[in-house]
Amino acid sequence: MADAPRKGLVIVYTGDGKGKTSAALGGVLRALGHGWRVLVIQFFKGEWPVVFGELESAKHHDNLEILQLGRGFVGIMGDKKPLEEHRAAAQQALETARLKMCSGRYDLVVLDEINCAIDSLGVSLVPLSAVLELIDSKPERTHLVLTGRNARPEIIGRADLVTEMKQIKHPFQAGIPAQIGIDY
Repeated sequence: MADAPRKGLVIVYTGDGKGKTSAALGGVLRALGHGWRVLVIQFFKGEWPVVFGELESAKHHDNLEILQLGRGFVGIMGDKKPLEEHRAAAQQALETARLKMCSGRYDLVVLDEINCAIDSLGVSLVPLSAVLELIDSKPERTHLVLTGRNARPEIIGRADLVTEMKQIKHPFQAGIPAQIGIDY
């Protein structure tokens, strides 16, 4: 099959089910297989005392850069950090994403949990307008993936592909905690 001309897509993985980040990382793996340069910016992961499998994997791929720029989830999972610390980190992560994406260096950019940074349990860390501006500034050939629950209609409207993950059953409901290699 001949290579089709590349048109960078805006892809959204949203919904209340597990699999949004996993789907994005699957795309990362596929892109790396084609020799693409990939950037992943995680808006909530960071400062947790766990080893994330995706970070360990990135050590083996010269074309993969993963930045955990968040300060953890806001107000849950034992978080006691001031809201302004979370907000400053998320806004800096968004600026880093914009600068790196617009550099033209990356073929695929993943903004993990960006939808939650727009609205996480009623708390906004980054303004929707800034995320829309970032989408609009995407280089023509760069693919952009946005993950996180509750994607706003404006984000969905700008996307080329939107997949909603629907939770049917989750091991957490049976008291099974997050599993290494599956959840992180």
